[in-house]
Amino acid sequence: MQHYHYIFTGSGLSALMTVYEMILSKKFNDKSILILDQNPKKNNDRTWCFWDEKQSFDEIVSKKWDVALFADENFRRDLDLHPNKYKMIRGLDFYNLVFDLISKQKNIRFANEKVIDFEELGNHCVVKTETQNYTCNKIFNSIYNPQIVKNQSKYPLLQQHFIGWFIQSEEKVFIPAKATFMDFSVEQKGNTRFMYVLPTSETEALLEYTLFSKDLLTKSAYENEIQDYIKKLGITNYKIIEKEQGNIPMTCYAFWKHNTKNIVNIGSAGGWTKASTGYTFANTIKKSKALIQFLSKETDFRKFHKKDKFWLYDLLFIDVLFRRNDLGSTVFSALFKKGNPTLIFKFLDEETSFWEDLQVIWKCPKGLFVRALLGRLFS
Repeated sequence: MQHYHYIFTGSGLSALMTVYEMILSKKFNDKSILILDQNPKKNNDRTWCFWDEKQSFDEIVSKKWDVALFADENFRRDLDLHPNKYKMIRGLDFYNLVFDLISKQKNIRFANEKVIDFEELGNHCVVKTETQNYTCNKIFNSIYNPQIVKNQSKYPLLQQHFIGWFIQSEEKVFIPAKATFMDFSVEQKGNTRFMYVLPTSETEALLEYTLFSKDLLTKSAYENEIQDYIKKLGITNYKIIEKEQGNIPMTCYAFWKHNTKNIVNIGSAGGWTKASTGYTFANTIKKSKALIQFLSKETDFRKFHKKDKFWLYDLLFIDVLFRRNDLGSTVFSALFKKGNPTLIFKFLDEETSFWEDLQVIWKCPKGLFVRALLGRLFS
C-alpha cells in the first residue's frame, strides 16, 4: 500500500482551501499529500458569495457589489456595504485556481477515486477506495454523514436548500451594481423562504430560490417559484444558461467530538458552515488558516475545536427557527430594517465585541430568543 503523510477524503471547498493554505505556508513541502475524490471538479457546480473589505481571491472574483437589497412584503432597503464588497466566485474558477497550484507541487497528488471507508489504526490510518487502499499519518475528512446529526435531538438541524438559475433575458430589468441579498416578499408557506438575485449585467443574473427549513422540496416546487419571480420582474423572454442546486446543513452540533488523534473532520463534516446563515466561503478561509496554524504546534486533532459566544448565538437562532420556521422573515426583517449593515455583517463574520453584539441582538424579537435561551438553560 502507498503511504502518505496526509490524505484528504473529498476535494470540496474545505479540502481544497486547506491544501491551498498548506501550499502558501511553504511548511509542508516535505510532506506527501493525497487528495481523493470521485468528482474531478471539472464543472461549475456551485457559486460562493461572501462580504469582504480586503482583496481575498480577487483574481477569481467574477462580480462585486457595493449595495445589496433586503426586502420583505412590507419594506425594501438598500444596504450600503461599505467598507465591504459583496463578492461572487464561481466554483469552477476556484477549482481551476487551486488545481493549477497543486499541479506545480511535486509532493501533492490528486486521485479520481471514490472513498468507501477510512479508519484510524493506532499511529496510522487506512483509507479504502473502490480500487485500492492507502495508509497515512493523518486524515482530513470532508465527507459529510447527515445521519450523525439526524440520529440525535440535542442540536436541531435546519437545511439551507436551493435551486438557482443563471438566466439571460431580453428585457433590461437588473441593476448590475446591486445584489438582492434576501427578498422575503415571496410567499412563506409556513417556512423561511426568500429569493436571492446576483445580477452580472442588465440582462443576466443568478436567481436562487432558497429556504431555511427542515425538509426539502420537489425540484418543480423550487423551479415554479423561480418562474413566478421572473414574471414579477417583468421578464417575458429569457433563456437558462446554467442551473445549480445545493443543500447546506445548518446546525450547532458538536462535530469536533468525532475527531480522533489522527483524523480531523473539516467542511460540513466538521461544522465549518456558519450555522445561522449557511455561509461557507469566508468561514472556510478562517477555519483552514486556523487548522494550518494548529498543525504547526499540535499533532492531536482532538484539540482542534473552539466553542465561543458566536456558537451560542447561532445555537439560539437555530432553536428559534427550528421551533417557529414561519417567523424567519420576521427575525431577519427586524434585524435589517433599521440595523447598521456594516455592524450586522461584522457580527455575522464573528468579529464584534460584546457591546457590538448587544447592538445587533437588541434589534431581534426579544421574546423568541429569551424563550430559546431559557429552554437551553433548563433543558
